[in-house]
Amino acid sequence: MFVCRLPWWRSSAACKSWQSGHFLPWDRCQMLSIKGINTTVGQEQQASMQEKRVLEDLEMPLARRETETLFQEQPETGNQYLEDTLLRSYLKTHLPPKVLEEVHQDLERFGNRLLTKIQPLSRECELNPPVFRQYDAWGRRVDHIHTCSAWRRMKEISAEEGLIAEAYERRYSNWSRLYQAVKLYLFSSSSGGFSCPLAMTDGAAKVIESLGIPGSLKNTFDRLTSRDPEKFWTSGQWMTERRGGSDVANGTETVARKQLDGTYRLYGFKWFTSAADSDVTLTLARIADAEGQCTQGSRGLSLFFLRVRDEEGKLNNIQVQRLKDKLGTRQMATAELWLQGARAELISAEGRGVAAISNMLNITRIHNVIGAVASMRRMISLSRDYARKRVAFGKLFKDHPLHVQTIARMEVQVRGAFLLLMEIVRLLGLAETNLASEQDQLLLRLLIPVAKLYTGKQASAVAVEAMESFGGQGYMEDTGLPVILRDALVLSIWEGTTNILSLDVLRSLAKSQGQVMAAFLSTVQRKLELASGTQELSPGVQRAREAIGSLRQFMAASGSEQALTMELAARDFSYSLARIYTGRAKMGITQPWNGAALLMEHAARPDASSTDVCAALRWCNQELCPVAVESGRGSYRGGAALQDSALVFGNSRL
Repeated sequence: MFVCRLPWWRSSAACKSWQSGHFLPWDRCQMLSIKGINTTVGQEQQASMQEKRVLEDLEMPLARRETETLFQEQPETGNQYLEDTLLRSYLKTHLPPKVLEEVHQDLERFGNRLLTKIQPLSRECELNPPVFRQYDAWGRRVDHIHTCSAWRRMKEISAEEGLIAEAYERRYSNWSRLYQAVKLYLFSSSSGGFSCPLAMTDGAAKVIESLGIPGSLKNTFDRLTSRDPEKFWTSGQWMTERRGGSDVANGTETVARKQLDGTYRLYGFKWFTSAADSDVTLTLARIADAEGQCTQGSRGLSLFFLRVRDEEGKLNNIQVQRLKDKLGTRQMATAELWLQGARAELISAEGRGVAAISNMLNITRIHNVIGAVASMRRMISLSRDYARKRVAFGKLFKDHPLHVQTIARMEVQVRGAFLLLMEIVRLLGLAETNLASEQDQLLLRLLIPVAKLYTGKQASAVAVEAMESFGGQGYMEDTGLPVILRDALVLSIWEGTTNILSLDVLRSLAKSQGQVMAAFLSTVQRKLELASGTQELSPGVQRAREAIGSLRQFMAASGSEQALTMELAARDFSYSLARIYTGRAKMGITQPWNGAALLMEHAARPDASSTDVCAALRWCNQELCPVAVESGRGSYRGGAALQDSALVFGNSRL
């Protein structure tokens, strides 16, 4: 008879205090006796003999095995900054020496803090999600959202580390935004979900700054960008209502009524409000005229600022209906709210709310990319460490070529995603310091939705694949792995689904009358010419050039097609842009267009490693221009939409 049981983590590692920053907390320690060797907290006796013992234990008689505990070693990570060789080599290549010296010291310190102090708080946030108490013991409505102490501590740490402030102090000029993004990237996987309110806080600060920091919002801006935990505020972003998510133009029903003192009262229902425990928020509403009528569509939307609570902590004429029961990001309070005369300030021009909020959406989408790349890096780091420890079929996982190949394929994806992220925040830093050229600004407009939609999909796929690398343990809640997957799944949905953002990419092309695409193609072509001088990269350069040619042919052919053709092609077109741009090369810091680079440029550096070259070539081995391939197959022709409809609905009941 054969009994199959899911193994436990090796007890000596599992019993290590969660306060030491290791991956898994345990409520208690167990004493194991393995061939006469006792293993307790803090002891690592005979660790080098573990593999041999595992193999011997598998040969034990069943009667003995039933009285002993099977075990595995838990995966661990160290200082995230020091272990991330791609991040460190990127910063070394592109930051000015003095900036690099200061940044390196701070990031090494921050990496140690993440390991020893912040990761334990993250687990506490996951185990203690917010609780909503609608009434007190005497029947009075209080609508109190209780968050755990670890969540509140995350807010203090965010201020202390300047996770918002860094971008607005601009100590390092155009590199400040990139530096902030790097800290957020390191923080994200250990934030216990607090990276989400930080995204909206950053977005709110950006909107206020873009408005010139009006006097009435000066105190708010100072608090949103403060390093003082006692002063620091977070912001919400209340857009989604009952009738829809991305379609705010037609889905917004909230009404704003002007008061005699010039303020407004808001009335409506906000169906999905993330970080409902925030201090302030930005929201859209329609201003009612003297007859109570509102302009419909996007032209009727205006942007408002409001405090969530007054000085005494009472809600600003807001009622909490319930907390949302979400698949992931359960550490953060997301609520349904009734606005019943909430006092607010109009901060955009009347009817210009969508335009005013666009700065916030750009920032939150970049944060979405940060979260996606960070989650991928976290899962791969754990998978890599596990491969060094886990034994199956007589040898460690790292000695099974197929297993290592699977992780290597994920590594190529996260490398490309990371460099795409760095490129976007580099461009944003230039724009914020008035150093961006017109071409920089055009590229930034295009790359934000492209990166958000592509990395969101990457993160979900990598999380699923990496979870499988742990076998049955990947499916166990107390390992902490399933929460990474659940939280990653929102990244392709929040701030615009893949299809919505693909259509946004098409709008950016149309609005610029082709200038955006011209900037994209000329930049990629110019950088490929630089990479062509590196012999090892020539196969990748050739494939990239072929992809650009295919993309040009598709665009020329689609120019005479109906709008339906481009809509059907929108997703594949956006994927093509992401893959081609991520595989391209850029100039070094001594050339024009100085700064960040993608896989080909990173591999063309004088001190590039063979691993850098391998990653660039493997990226280029995938289909770089799927839109051309699908076009050749007739996937976007006139009859394709009818065929799609027949496949989806043909056999369904009316």
